[in-house]
Amino acid sequence: MRFVLALLTAAAVLGWQAAARATVRIHVDLSSQTLHATSAKGGDYDWPVSTGRPGYRTPTGAYRPQRMYVMTHSSEYENAPMPHAIFFTGGYAIHGSYETSRLGQPASHGCVRLAPADAAILYEMVKREGASILITGTAPGGDAIATARVRHSGRQTVAARWRAHRRDRAATYAREISPYEEPLGAWSYYPLDGQ
Repeated sequence: MRFVLALLTAAAVLGWQAAARATVRIHVDLSSQTLHATSAKGGDYDWPVSTGRPGYRTPTGAYRPQRMYVMTHSSEYENAPMPHAIFFTGGYAIHGSYETSRLGQPASHGCVRLAPADAAILYEMVKREGASILITGTAPGGDAIATARVRHSGRQTVAARWRAHRRDRAATYAREISPYEEPLGAWSYYPLDGQ
């Protein structure tokens, strides 16, 4: 009996360790406007994306998903739909977009946009396995204009301050209704700004 219990315990520990290592690796290349996703469970995908257009930038670096929503809407950009959104830093997300004719070229306000069907596949993979996100490269024509705009603006506009306030309020709202502090990899699905 003890042997069986020890064997079951060992199997559970090994299974948990394997699950902890299983993550989806997402690489967004701003230069080629593509997203490559590799699942530890065998999926391998290459999709065209749209990232920050001139005047806007998509942040580069290494990230982990912070929060996920099957459907949310942008409180900053005219309530635009963001299906299968995976937020990775601040208000930036990888999400579906119905503007599929613009995929493969910079067209967003900084988010990484995918075709809706591709976003749904990626969302389900990340929900099951977790993810690491790497964003590299330079969007064609995007960064030089965005840098010049930031350098010459000098101060924040009233609209930008209001958007920052709404973003902070949404984050506070999400924290207040969450029944627990989320550890990395735990997902809660609640809408932004009560939507």
